[in-house]
Amino acid sequence: MSNATAPAPNRPDTDDPLVYAVTLAPHRSLSPTGFRVVMGAMALVSFGAGTLFLTLGAWPVFGFFGLDVLLLYLAFRASYAGARAREHITITTTLIEVRHAPARGPTRTERLNPFWTRLFRRDDEDFGTQEVALVSGARHIAVGSFLGPEEKGRLAEELGAAIGVVRRGHSRG
Repeated sequence: MSNATAPAPNRPDTDDPLVYAVTLAPHRSLSPTGFRVVMGAMALVSFGAGTLFLTLGAWPVFGFFGLDVLLLYLAFRASYAGARAREHITITTTLIEVRHAPARGPTRTERLNPFWTRLFRRDDEDFGTQEVALVSGARHIAVGSFLGPEEKGRLAEELGAAIGVVRRGHSRG
């Protein structure tokens, strides 16, 4: 989770003080160098095994060894393409804005009133936080769905604290 939390300065596009801001991105544990190493090793093993079958006279098997490398490559490409997705959550004293930027497709922005919004969190005793959402009336906006349970729990705590800051600040004024 890439966290860009701000203490509450004014944003340049509005006079509304920023209470909380975060950009969420899916995590990929394999670096580009690691990807090249894995693909190279897989290609080498497949080529070696295919060559062995080719020398034994089972030439049709050689092509299947290349097919598994191609399928693995396509699976990694799909995974890396999904890693371009982002969620931007901004909380000010008057607005909660959730901007979903999927890896493919149009960006969708949801705006909620922080005084009518509550945090929904579903925890499992064995597996940790399974779901985090912002709920306002009939609207249920899931956030951080691609995060792991520990990161979802941390996100829920931060969002709850930020919404609490907005509500307490308003009640004093």
